[in-house]
Formats: sequence, structure tokens, C-alpha cells
Amino acid sequence: MTLNAEPEEVQARFEELDVLEAEFENVELELIRKSNELNAPLWQERAELVAKIPHFWTLVFEQAPTEFDSFILPSDAQIFAECFETLEVTRFEIDDPKGSPRSVLIKFGFSDNEYFENKVLEKKFWFRKSKDWEGLVSEPVKIDWKKGKDPTEGLSDAAFDLFQARKKSAKSANGSSKSKDSELPEYKKLVSMIEESTEASPSFFAWFGFVSDYRWVSAEESEQTAKEDAERIARLKCGEKVEDDEDEDEDQTDYQETEVYPQGGEIATLIAEDLWPSAIKYFKSAHEQDGDDLSEIGVEDMDEDENESGDEIDIRGLVGKGRTSSPPNKKQRKA
Repeated sequence: MTLNAEPEEVQARFEELDVLEAEFENVELELIRKSNELNAPLWQERAELVAKIPHFWTLVFEQAPTEFDSFILPSDAQIFAECFETLEVTRFEIDDPKGSPRSVLIKFGFSDNEYFENKVLEKKFWFRKSKDWEGLVSEPVKIDWKKGKDPTEGLSDAAFDLFQARKKSAKSANGSSKSKDSELPEYKKLVSMIEESTEASPSFFAWFGFVSDYRWVSAEESEQTAKEDAERIARLKCGEKVEDDEDEDEDQTDYQETEVYPQGGEIATLIAEDLWPSAIKYFKSAHEQDGDDLSEIGVEDMDEDENESGDEIDIRGLVGKGRTSSPPNKKQRKA
């Protein structure tokens, strides 16, 4: 192998790598489709079985890796321990030729509780592409908080209100011009709330207000990007030379200025690709730590004074089963 290859030769190798990378991508997507097909009946059987096991999903969440556990604040743990009942993950675009098998819907089921009216909180994540990014985007979910019970301190509501205002503004513009989000009062309000927040990490429930760790990418933009990528790969396979598009002026917009939960895509991926498929493993880990009978665990067993000190608490502790190690430090919100 020579280290002094001509620029044209190096470029040719890069083009070959692009084609190979696209083929790897196609295989990975097909594996997702096949895995979903094979596991679907097993997930249904699991759902019927765990419905008979108290606190199954609560304990799964507690036993999850620190990458996920670090997002659960003590106030969140309290809510999950008291009313979290079911979890369901589906790949709603698995057979959509214009969608992606990586898109996921995550549905949380709750019993009656003192925090919010919703029995179900359902959040969709679409896998989208732009010319310089690909990842998950989502629309904020409206949580009907009961008075004085919002652990996000208004962030989830503000994120929902801004997204609705953006859609209304875009519709009224009718495509003639792109209105500036920063001029919307809902935008200014949310920016102010984020700047004034004293919490190092937001409540997990602010995750329901997540939009993107980059920016919102529409279905139309993503479809056009995918089409252009496919055409480019097809031309490369035919041996054609493809000129790269000239770099456009760098976008200086701070799209994260109004993102209430920057790690939202990471959490969605952890739930869909780890907690959901490995739930039985995590539950058994909780059960096997000291052999307690988890079927007899109840939230009512918790000491009401347990969290008055403000110390870190874990979900298992709230359902009557303490852990032996200290919870990890919570991940810090961006400075």
C-alpha cells in the first residue's frame, strides 16, 4: 500500500467506501425489519405475562444501565414508583417506504395519580435526514399537569406551546416566506425559562417536550435528502464521477436555544434498543440481587420521611427494595 497516492486515486477509494457504507446501511435496516418481525409475537406474550407482575416496568427502569438511570431525578423516581404501569415500543414506519425502520413510538401507561391527568403519554420519534445531519426528531407531548405538580416547572408546557406556534406561523406564511421563530412570543418565553432555570438537570418528564438534538427536520426535507443520496450512490455504482455540492454558508442559528431536553434522542434510543428488548433481563437482575419476593412489594411500604433530606433516591427504594450501591451522579445540563 502506498502512502503517496494521487488525489484522484484517493477520491476514487472514498467513493467506493461511500457505496459500501450505503450497502451496510441497507443490511442494517433489513436486520431491524427482520428482528421486529421475529420478536413481535414474543413481545405480545411478554406484555400479557408482565401485566400480572406488580412494578415490573418500574423495576426495569431502576435496573437499567447508568446511561439511562442518570436521567431519572428523585422527583421522577417518586412518580414512576407510584403510578408507572406499562411501556410499549413500536416501530411505526417499519413498512413505510417513505419512512424509516429506525422511527419509534414510545408509549407510557400510568394509573390514576396526583401528578397529571393523562393515562397514556405517547411520544413519536421520526428518523430524519438533512444534508448535514441525521437523527431522531419528535413533537412535544402535552402533559395535563395537576396544579402545583409539574416537576418540569413549566418547561414541558412551554415547549408544547412553542411547537404549536411554529406550526401555526408556518401555515399562515403559506410557504411564501420563512417566518423567524425568534420573533414568536412563545420562543422568547421558552428561551427565558431555560436561561433562568437553576436546575443542573431537568426532570425526565421534560423529555416529552424534546424536539431534536439538532433542529426540526420535516418529512419532506428528509425524503428529498434520501432521494438525492440514493441517486448519488446509484451513479457511483455505475462508475460515474459525482461532484460534491459546494459547501453552503455555515448555518449560525442556535437551534438548541429552545431545546428543553438536549439528550432526548439518546434516551429514546436507550429505551428502544436496550430497555425494551432486554426488559426481562433487567427485571430478573432486580429479583436476583437478594432473592426477595417482588410480587409482595408495594409503594405503600415506603417511609414517608425517606426523602425529606433531599438525598438521591432510587426507584427500587421507593417500591420497597433498596439497592446496595449509590445512584450515579446525574448528567449535567449543557452550560
